[in-house]
Formats: sequence, C-alpha cells, structure tokens
Amino acid sequence: MSYIDGFVIACPEGNKDAFIRHAETADQVFMDLGATRILECWQDDVSKGKTTDFFRAVKAEDGEAVIFSWIAWPDKATRDAAMKKMGEMMENPSADPRMDPEKNPMPFDGTRLIFGGFTPVVTLEKQG
Repeated sequence: MSYIDGFVIACPEGNKDAFIRHAETADQVFMDLGATRILECWQDDVSKGKTTDFFRAVKAEDGEAVIFSWIAWPDKATRDAAMKKMGEMMENPSADPRMDPEKNPMPFDGTRLIFGGFTPVVTLEKQG
C-alpha cells in the first residue's frame, strides 16, 4: 500500500524562484530514494479562516506564501528507509551535495515547516 508524506511551509513571496530551484534539486534525492511522485504547490487560492487555516498552521507572516507539498511512496518501508538515509545525509551534508545547505540553502524558515506521514484510506484516480 502506498504511503504519503505531507508538508506545509511558509516561504517569503520573493523567494518563489529560489524555492522552486531548491525543490527541484532536493526532490530529486527523494525520487532517487524511491519516491514515486512529488508535488510542490505554491499558494493560489488560500483563504484565512476564523478558527484555523494554513497561514496559522505555519505562522505565516505578511509577505509570505503557503506551500503545500507531498511525496508519494510505494509503501511505508520504502519511505522509512529513505528518511533514514536522509537523516544520514543531514548529519553528513557532503554525502550528497544536493542536500548540503551550503550548496542548496532552504529559502524558508524550516522551523515553521509542518509535516507528517499518512496512510491513504481512499484513493480515486482516472486512468488515461
């Protein structure tokens, strides 16, 4: 069964191009580790709620956009092995320059990134 990692990030609007470059580089690492699909989505039609919303979830500030992203994996075991490898790369950035913050800096405040792993319970897809 497939497995999904979901992410919500606040990113300065002026860093959109830098975010895209960062994601294109870093996301290839996830693909190399077994991900089957990655979507990086920039805020377009996101409203502010009365009780909660995406902006509050990541403490977005004025001038920041919300990014909603996910990584699809073939199964949780592949994801877990990939995340273990990613942890090793973060401890030793020279292991893969794509994950080296000196060479591919995050254009957002990573402390406000929220993420989690999810097991799909309903999947609908059109074929062709």
